[in-house]
Amino acid sequence: MPDPILDNLNPEQLEAVTAPDGPLLIVAGAGSGKTRVITRRIAYLLRDRHYQPWQIFAATFTNKAAEEMKNRVVQLVGGGQLAHELPIATFHSLCARILRREAPALGLPNNFIICDERDQLSAVKHVMRELGIKDTEVKPSYAQEIINRCKLNMLEPEEVGQVIESRHEQTLAAIYEAYQKYIRASHALDFEDLIWMTVRLFQEHPEILERYQQRYRQVLVDEYQDINATQFLLVRLLAAGHHNIAVVGDEDQTIYSWRGADIAHLLEFEKYFPERR
Repeated sequence: MPDPILDNLNPEQLEAVTAPDGPLLIVAGAGSGKTRVITRRIAYLLRDRHYQPWQIFAATFTNKAAEEMKNRVVQLVGGGQLAHELPIATFHSLCARILRREAPALGLPNNFIICDERDQLSAVKHVMRELGIKDTEVKPSYAQEIINRCKLNMLEPEEVGQVIESRHEQTLAAIYEAYQKYIRASHALDFEDLIWMTVRLFQEHPEILERYQQRYRQVLVDEYQDINATQFLLVRLLAAGHHNIAVVGDEDQTIYSWRGADIAHLLEFEKYFPERR
């Protein structure tokens, strides 16, 4: 009888899909079926290893990719309800769900607002006016870019100098600090805050981290070569207790370098998970 999960896989793909618990690094080129492997890995964990949908943390980089992965898993395993239970989503979406439950631990309300890029730029312009900084001195879009670059590297306003060398360093630090105060007073988080604040939540509240480590018994990441510093730390924290982490990537195909992606995280996977397969 045909097996939709295990059929039509080459020996290397079959080994990856059915690998035992522990760190799993899958490196392959474009068009080699990497996403098929991680999708079938999830289906295999559900059907053959008897994991519950809510025990899986599967992250990718776009809503379209997440939806496609989820639909494939549902087709492989069956069950319409499964689609609602499977936490296959973008990093930002998965972190937003965690923060909706745990925000009070960070001094935020559960119903915090999520700022999109347009909201963020409006907030930057507002604090620049409040500070008396003209657009001719620093462009608001440039200040926005520097703020995001800092957040991708988990840097506070006084650490702006680590991402730029500019005569405007102190001005940008002041904008960043005022911006943070402004959005926090509005009970808001911006897009880059979602992952950084989740990392901070786990670092500052080990009891909450332990709860999510016990909840998410399998951590999977597609397109791992596009991971940035905050995302890298997030998955390391989640997988630290059990080391059940499977990542798929292509060292020759980094797309999101403009959002802080660092291929070193793929190349150094074994450094943090030396027992990887």
